[in-house]
Amino acid sequence: MIRLTEKLDKPQTADASLSLTIDQRIKSRLKVALDDGRDAGLFLPRGLILRGGDCLRSECGLTIEVKASVETVSTVQCDDTLLLARVSYHLGNRHVPLQIAPGFVRYQHDHVLDAMVEGLGAKVICEQQPFEPEAGAYSSEGGGHNHSHHHSHDHDPSHSH
Repeated sequence: MIRLTEKLDKPQTADASLSLTIDQRIKSRLKVALDDGRDAGLFLPRGLILRGGDCLRSECGLTIEVKASVETVSTVQCDDTLLLARVSYHLGNRHVPLQIAPGFVRYQHDHVLDAMVEGLGAKVICEQQPFEPEAGAYSSEGGGHNHSHHHSHDHDPSHSH
């Protein structure tokens, strides 16, 4: 079995790939199969969250690229930014991990949440897509992983939005 023990800081040329759902990418110990069928195991530091595009190194020196595999998700596509913000607020209020992108939000499929979103007036599509929730969605106190997302917030009250 190939033992994957290190997350690399930068993407590198990969020897193979490993497709995982978000529930698998949040585990530090897991028996997996590489996309080419070889048996492997994750032996990573606890609290690490893998993202599509991350690279792992094995004890034997192989570089493996992580891919976000498709899974059953609910996608809310909407041109009405106020409605999309309301949907995001109500899902976030229920501590639902969300993938947020221009024009849509996505969450792991749940028919109860779908009904709530539809009750707000939005259309929900159940589909098979990769799921990459916002950083911090699966970590306690937002720590344990490093992402290159930087946000600037202007807190000057004289600045109008």
